[in-house]
Amino acid sequence: MPPDYSGVVLPERPKLKFMEKVPAVPKVRREPRRLRDIRGPSQEATELTQGQYGILALGGGYLHWGHFEMIRLTIARCMDPKTMFAVWRVPAPGKAVTKKSLGHRMGGGKGPIDHYVTAVKSGRLVVEVGGRCEFEEVEPFLAQVARKLPFPAVPVSRRSLQQMRQEEEERRLNNQNPWTFERVVAANMLGMRKYLSPRDLELKGRYWGKHFLRHRV
Repeated sequence: MPPDYSGVVLPERPKLKFMEKVPAVPKVRREPRRLRDIRGPSQEATELTQGQYGILALGGGYLHWGHFEMIRLTIARCMDPKTMFAVWRVPAPGKAVTKKSLGHRMGGGKGPIDHYVTAVKSGRLVVEVGGRCEFEEVEPFLAQVARKLPFPAVPVSRRSLQQMRQEEEERRLNNQNPWTFERVVAANMLGMRKYLSPRDLELKGRYWGKHFLRHRV
């Protein structure tokens, strides 16, 4: 039975829009480097809304302007604008990253702004692709983009994303190992509570810095 594309509506501009290298109104204050910007699970852009396929981040990291251009040009080169469309699920670079010049002496305060980045957490969709197409058509170039990102990422469809979350929930419910993170921490074995932060307790040991530990239950 052929797929039904009756509910698919192509937007007026099917290609990804150009992202500015510098925000239109840059912040006056130079921000510190916060690990919490890329640590833990994402609370936004976790579901496919406009397209049927996308790229899912499996870890945290920063996207700079070069990554946005790589994504935009690769998808525009490989997709058919007559039957496909793509939309961003991450904002333009807005977090300032400072850098001191080579050979600069220590001290003297925070260095000047070098470039801007976008913080991405694990479980967030980076880009969506949709239209009158099958997953087998878009998976090759989505995988090509995912391999070049600065964090682990995979191409997903609505079905594979739902299946991935079902398998994770089944693994949690059918876990045969009695020594889970919650039990070990509750018993304070080997005095480990002294070495864990409140953020570790909140995330239940499934995130180590910007990395998402998928094998942990």
